Amino acid sequence: MKKKQWIGIVVAGVVFIAVCATGILSNVVQSKLTEKADTKSKTSTSEMLSSIWGSSEENVTLPEEDFVGVLNIVGTIQANSSGNISLSGSDDDQYNHNLYMKYVDELEKSKNNKAILLYVNSPGGTVYESDELYLKLMEYKEKTKRPVYAYFGSQACSGAYYISMAADKIYTNRNTWTGSIGVIVSLTNYKKLYDKLGIKEIDITSGKNKSMGSGGLDLTDEQYDILQSLVDEAYDQFAGIVSEGRGIDIATVKKIADGRIYSAKQAKEKKLVDEIGTEDELKTLIQKENKLSDDVVYDTAKSSGSNFLSNLMGSVQKIMPKSDSELAVDIIENKGKGVLMYYAD
Repeated sequence: MKKKQWIGIVVAGVVFIAVCATGILSNVVQSKLTEKADTKSKTSTSEMLSSIWGSSEENVTLPEEDFVGVLNIVGTIQANSSGNISLSGSDDDQYNHNLYMKYVDELEKSKNNKAILLYVNSPGGTVYESDELYLKLMEYKEKTKRPVYAYFGSQACSGAYYISMAADKIYTNRNTWTGSIGVIVSLTNYKKLYDKLGIKEIDITSGKNKSMGSGGLDLTDEQYDILQSLVDEAYDQFAGIVSEGRGIDIATVKKIADGRIYSAKQAKEKKLVDEIGTEDELKTLIQKENKLSDDVVYDTAKSSGSNFLSNLMGSVQKIMPKSDSELAVDIIENKGKGVLMYYAD
């Protein structure tokens, strides 16, 4: 059977599932509305629909006993996308900036919280979000006098390492890759492609540098220097954070912070991490240092927005094949968007 026939079968199946889901959703909505009319429930129709479609608000519920709060710094560190419906299924397996910021706020208020554990498995992400979560964790430490720990999984690079500078102790898996201390701005220039297709970009701007970085135009030397100055400033900030967090003088930090990735062993030799070990070994240390029992709760920050419809749409998105043009757009949008990144590419 040809590839196109298989794609046709898959698409037909997706449409069938979507139609069935719509019918079920319609019945659920009708049932809820009928129930509301019969019982004169105080729950509004908008609230009921929100429970089905999902909400952009993050509701945090914490344990009533002693616990350690866990943040999974997994995937690309970036701002939450807008919209109430998740197109990627459950949010629990990906970085959720809004949730983590709110979760740390709630941990500050909780008398039962005893510490924070960062589980890190990320190549990094945007400068803004990396710094914002780092500052939130430092605020938590200052206000509560409670410790923060970090455990590195397979990778803890760039922005993920930046956030981890809020940790009092860092344990790493023996196969971890970490470091990549540096800043990158990626731009995609497709002027030659435009020329080949007979397309010319025309920008009406208020100044000669307003269209700087546009894909249809070449960068001037002045524009290159402007972008380099932004990168240098963000790099100095990163190096300063590492110097403060690891207790290493800034000159030494800048010698080792050339963007390279380090193995766990190399990172320990450079004093970028404290110990090489397992996550269980770090948890044993957390419990000992904070006088916690072996059965202490490790509460992971979870999104409350997951629901039937969002999970359905996430599943549909995962099985739908991407065309060559869609893949090209992904590369242009995600790899060449000109945003300052603490990222290991």
